[in-house]
Amino acid sequence: MPILPVPSLNALLTKTLKTVKKTAAKNVHQHHVLHHTLKGLDNLPTPILERVNHQLKASTAEQYPLADAHLRLILAVSNKLKRPLALDKLPKLRQKFGTDAVSLQAPSVWQQNADASGNSENAVSWQDKTIANADGGDMTVRCYQQSKQNNEGKSTDEVAMLFFHGGGFCIGDIDTHHEFCHTVCAQTGWAVVSVDYRMAPEYPAPTALKDCLSAYAWLAEHSQSLGALPSRIVLSGDSAGGCLAALVAQQVIKPIDALWQDNNQATDTDKKANNTFKKSLADLPRPLAQLPLYPVTDYEAEYPSWELYGEGLLLDHNDANVFNTAYTQHSGLTQSHPLISVMQGDNSHLCPSYVVVAELDILRDEGLAYAELLQKEGVKIETYTVLGAPHGFINLMSVHQGLGNQTNYIIKSFACFVQNLLTSEGDEPNL
Repeated sequence: MPILPVPSLNALLTKTLKTVKKTAAKNVHQHHVLHHTLKGLDNLPTPILERVNHQLKASTAEQYPLADAHLRLILAVSNKLKRPLALDKLPKLRQKFGTDAVSLQAPSVWQQNADASGNSENAVSWQDKTIANADGGDMTVRCYQQSKQNNEGKSTDEVAMLFFHGGGFCIGDIDTHHEFCHTVCAQTGWAVVSVDYRMAPEYPAPTALKDCLSAYAWLAEHSQSLGALPSRIVLSGDSAGGCLAALVAQQVIKPIDALWQDNNQATDTDKKANNTFKKSLADLPRPLAQLPLYPVTDYEAEYPSWELYGEGLLLDHNDANVFNTAYTQHSGLTQSHPLISVMQGDNSHLCPSYVVVAELDILRDEGLAYAELLQKEGVKIETYTVLGAPHGFINLMSVHQGLGNQTNYIIKSFACFVQNLLTSEGDEPNL
């Protein structure tokens, strides 16, 4: 790639931003504009990147020593695309986030579905299925599997990952996290089921949790059709999805009657439905493990990372406040209620957990506090901090080499963590 002078680079970025905005307006995903542009910038020498960063008023190496010039440029471009968030703008943001997130992804993960015959190494096929949500309506789940030919002689350990996407309980879908789920399936051989749960503000808490529990129940019943066992379901999700993964684990392992009754705004019919829903949880198998990525865990405490990283990154104070308000203001439950706040729930019998946090993240310290709480409760726990990474870094996995390497390492660590659990239970995986 030829080295352009800084004015030409600025013109290129300006043109790209305009193209992305037009793409968002038309809801066109297939061009992957952001992927090609942002990944291509990594070919430029660091001094050139730093000059562009200076002109874009990007964060500096002094501010974030472990974030390289390329990543700081990506964050600067993100800030140029970003607009102040407000409750009445959430539907429009949902569409824009969906377009931008898919535009960041590698085109190859959208093409391999057509090449599921085994001709490509680790080829993955996927299929969208319609299942019942918590209220009996339609809900989509996307099921990923490696091709049968590629799985010959290669163990998947009969594991299925149930994944809940992030987005503050308000934005995101199975498309925005397609690349990550696709990669997990390709690298581990696990079946992956991604859940398109209902979101706020249209559906406040605990609707998302109930939908995710319904998806868990569906997977427990249908896991064998995906080559997995109901006793080998691992829960995962990023950000809000990480919160949902932990809440699902809590409620499947030890459902509590009072939690499903404690809603002053619920009608008698709702309370009866909640009680029936709660009773059905007792029949579900325990999850094998939970693997949350930079999860939301605590709505009450103020942690140092809120002050350190609350402005200028992918998730800021205003974003978090708007998401929290949209999710809880009409729910009838307080933000400290155990069906909303992970830290307030019963973590004493939780499944083994591998918690990942990002260094440059407003949620970093609450994720670490959650891991510390699990350790005190005697839960098998491992943690990993991705240095120099912002909140939401898995959405940048194919445009930034370092974050891509880190994401691949995390997926490998997930697989090792789960295999060790199977081995320790005397159930050796086939290697």
